Amino acid sequence: MTTVTVVRKGGRIAIAADTLTKWGGGKESATYVANHEKIIRVGDSFVAITGSATFKLILADYFSGLDAPPPLNSVADIFGVWNALHGVLKEHYYLQTGEDKEEDLESSRMDVLIANPQGIFGVAAHRTVQEFSKFYAYGSGSPYALGAMYAAYRAPSLDAEAVARLGVMAAAEFHDESGLPVQSFVMDVEE
Repeated sequence: MTTVTVVRKGGRIAIAADTLTKWGGGKESATYVANHEKIIRVGDSFVAITGSATFKLILADYFSGLDAPPPLNSVADIFGVWNALHGVLKEHYYLQTGEDKEEDLESSRMDVLIANPQGIFGVAAHRTVQEFSKFYAYGSGSPYALGAMYAAYRAPSLDAEAVARLGVMAAAEFHDESGLPVQSFVMDVEE
């Protein structure tokens, strides 16, 4: 379980994630796990991943095996990339898709946030892609992160990175499936 956040504010974009891994009742903190990061780089984008810890390894492997990083600069670009990725998840990475027959679509079983100089985006498990105008959070600690970012976003003294990190820190404080330290990246918006 995890908490990931993205923020667009004052000409800057930030993405942040907690670093705790949970397996049932056990916690694996960044103190004990060297590869605790939940954000990977894909071209000029940063992708923050929720769901099984294996998804980070899968996405890093998948994107590094492509001839060139795919564009993740618009809702349409991201949807195309994630739709193709879903097929690869099933065939090459053995994604289990046996689901409730009432669902319209198979789940990719992960939610991700994407930040790049063109904007901030989210991809939900059923490949719904959204572009966000201010901020957003995914993961089990997202209700705490969203509340903290909503309260902090208008503070002139807090930049995009401070708001994104604050969201993750609030989740780590009040939710038992998110933990510090926070990993974050920041960039300028391309107008």
